[in-house]
Amino acid sequence: MEQLKACIFDLDGVVVDTAKYHYLAWKRLANELGFEFSEQHNERLKGVSRMRSLEILLEVGGLTFPPEKMEELAAKKNAWYVEYIKKMTPDEILPGAKEFLEDLRKNGIRIALGSASKNSPLILDRIELKNHFDAVIDGNSVTIAKPAPDIFLSAAKALGVSPQHCIVFEDAEAGIEAAINAGMRTVGIGNPQILSRADFVVPNLIGFTYSKLVKLFMSPV
Repeated sequence: MEQLKACIFDLDGVVVDTAKYHYLAWKRLANELGFEFSEQHNERLKGVSRMRSLEILLEVGGLTFPPEKMEELAAKKNAWYVEYIKKMTPDEILPGAKEFLEDLRKNGIRIALGSASKNSPLILDRIELKNHFDAVIDGNSVTIAKPAPDIFLSAAKALGVSPQHCIVFEDAEAGIEAAINAGMRTVGIGNPQILSRADFVVPNLIGFTYSKLVKLFMSPV
């Protein structure tokens, strides 16, 4: 990597954790339909689209519905999820994330959000991090999901930076694949076994700094 010019962050699992709110909304829907939906069941929904998640939930409950009803149920779940995230506060920023963003900014690094969530602007607003990003590319502007590289390529374009000068921070395997497909370097946040294709994997962003990032990517192998 010749020069680091930009960092692109996924939102959920990297900057905040909204997984609990998705679970609460799905659980509420299951309860309304007359069955229990456990945290164990919820594991099957990770990294899965909203409609596929609904199909899995209905499998758990042994129910089937026509497409129009499915759309109605998915919309209801999303409305509940939005209701929960509207109550989010800056206390929900994951440890180390805000400090790292501020350190990057101090060192002249361009910063973008690259998330599939259509609720990204609302979440950034609630946790008061909107001004920490130079560009926000989300599910409202890009419809082709990760592992396609579209979100990250759009983010690089919005920042005016070539992909080879970008580092992506991701907690999901599909996100790491998307970054690789975009020709970018990667830092995985979480489990090294799941994120084995990332250039480096760290458990979280606590104590992570611009200088540590430069050492990781610029030091001779």
